[in-house]
Amino acid sequence: MEKYNIVVKGLVKNEGKYAIVQRWYDDRIQDPYRWGFVDGQIEFGESPDKAVVRLIREQLGIDSVMDRVLYTWTYMVGDTFCIGICYECFALQTETILSEDLQKMMWAEPKQFAKYIDNQDIIHDLRMVMEF
Repeated sequence: MEKYNIVVKGLVKNEGKYAIVQRWYDDRIQDPYRWGFVDGQIEFGESPDKAVVRLIREQLGIDSVMDRVLYTWTYMVGDTFCIGICYECFALQTETILSEDLQKMMWAEPKQFAKYIDNQDIIHDLRMVMEF
């Protein structure tokens, strides 16, 4: 039987800026101290749309509304086929309470993404769907 995993990423927008986060060091985390977006796995029985809103609430402590899918991607981790869905979401508030997994958070304009986000695959995918 083949193994599958679905992950979601949330680009949380507020007044033209997006929430980017920096994770604390943890040897279970793929990219500690690197900037990125809210992301995580869906729970069993949960829709990807609901998962991204839940993850934003858990990681940033804010409510949001899912707007649209920006792009999808796939990758392998060992023998597990992973499917990723990147959503654009709108923040319903701006005062955040970060989860213990996060060190920092900032609101960044899209033109700042390349300055903070080292993963060039993410930057490439975003440039395909956004202007910056």
